[in-house]
Amino acid sequence: MPDAPVTHAEWERHRKTSRQTLPDTLKGQSLPDVLLPYQQRAVAAIMELPVVVIEKSRRIGLTWGIAAASVLLSASSRSAGGMDTLYLGYSLDMAREFIDTAAMWAKAFAQAACEVEECLFKDTKPDGSSDDILAYRIVFASGYEIMALTSRPRSLRGRQGMVILDEAAFHDQLGEVMKAALALLVWGGKVVVVSTHDGDTNPFNLLCEEIRKGNKPYGLIKITFDDALADGLYRRICLVQGKEWSPEAENEWREDIIAFYGEDADEELFVIPRHGSGAYIPAALIERAQRADVPVLRFERSDAWAELADHLQEAEARDWCEMELSPVLAGIPAGFDTYAGEDFARKGDLTSLWIAQRRQDMSFPCVLLLELRNVPYEIQKLIVFYILSRLARLRGGMFDATGNGGYLAEAAAKRFRGIVAQMLNPAFYAGITPKFKAAFERDEVVMPRDVDVYNDHRSIRLVKGVPQIVREEQRAGKGEGGKAKKRRHGDSAIAHLLCHAASIADNAPPVPRVLSGGVRRSAAILNGYDYA
Repeated sequence: MPDAPVTHAEWERHRKTSRQTLPDTLKGQSLPDVLLPYQQRAVAAIMELPVVVIEKSRRIGLTWGIAAASVLLSASSRSAGGMDTLYLGYSLDMAREFIDTAAMWAKAFAQAACEVEECLFKDTKPDGSSDDILAYRIVFASGYEIMALTSRPRSLRGRQGMVILDEAAFHDQLGEVMKAALALLVWGGKVVVVSTHDGDTNPFNLLCEEIRKGNKPYGLIKITFDDALADGLYRRICLVQGKEWSPEAENEWREDIIAFYGEDADEELFVIPRHGSGAYIPAALIERAQRADVPVLRFERSDAWAELADHLQEAEARDWCEMELSPVLAGIPAGFDTYAGEDFARKGDLTSLWIAQRRQDMSFPCVLLLELRNVPYEIQKLIVFYILSRLARLRGGMFDATGNGGYLAEAAAKRFRGIVAQMLNPAFYAGITPKFKAAFERDEVVMPRDVDVYNDHRSIRLVKGVPQIVREEQRAGKGEGGKAKKRRHGDSAIAHLLCHAASIADNAPPVPRVLSGGVRRSAAILNGYDYA
């Protein structure tokens, strides 16, 4: 994992390259040919109706099509129905991605437009003061523009044109934003509300229900993952990537995507709102944080293994540590403050140990996730201490002290300065989980690209107004041979949350470490064993 963040110049070069042209395989085609049928239906509805609400699956490229509609409108003259487009997402990356896609369409349509530029948008408050909000925009020769924002400014009431509320289910105060957007209809504006679902009590789902009941005179479109596949989504992916399409390959790809979303597939892919308040951290934020190069190591043993003599268990665990853990630990950068979070389990669930570092750019990447299943107490201690004793700048950590977790939490707190035992309760969740979510929104989080880790983090839900882990039955993704893995209860998310909490609460100086043989190790002999 690189230590240095991507520079502004490097990011701009990447954006410029990515928005140059349509994929070669799609050049020379007309717009209806380029857009898939479900994208065409969405664009046609946007052009025809003043208000369109679209409930959709993830990963179907609908925003790509909506960006085409925004260019067609904003590049047109007033006499041809042209107007400004104001795009509202819930993150800076969403705004940036939308404006880059619109710039690609502008070039494909040969429309005269200025370069993509950053600008400041004034958000006027009721008291007359204002805040500057970073925005991105494209200005066309028609005089109209596409502007993409990261929030929902009150100044929307003074604008005119088409408003796009993307991933509306994850906007704060959607009702207030809708009021401001609908005011634009008086002078011929448009409103497009598009989102995946986030629970059946979410304002977005309630809006969809009102339309179905006939209480709202808006257009409503529903696009599931299978709808998109039937309209050629995977064929188009194969075309763009230069792959050969086959029914077997499409079915395998479909099953892989469904496995990735796990028990959230109904909501995320098949547009069936989950009963309850929905996931607390949006799927888009979790996916954006996931990286394939973050190591995940798992140590699982059978019930019979627990009956082996202690020295045999210890020998096998040490061998595994030397073979599997040692190379990963040796590759962790030594120059950054490091934190640990641990969620404990003996049987059934997992013990998860999350190790992350605070980098120079304030990002907080995971450098190792360890998962232990059905491992005796003393062996868990041996493996966890093996890791902690080799972290060069271990500044602190939080260990789950609830129930049986109290044993390992107490032992770690005694041995390693900065480690604290933490009881998991609603008060703890209420204080830390909103800050945890904010770290995702600021793009500080880097985590493993792993289906189980994804599903764990989606299990954070609002319970009586408090965001916390919902320990409902949760199956993991497919294992070897396509067999279902054993249950999970948000284990890695709890470990991650505790690690984040430790970094916020950090007041301890770095723990001294001794380097020996090229591998970071502790000078201490832990609990009678040389864990180094």
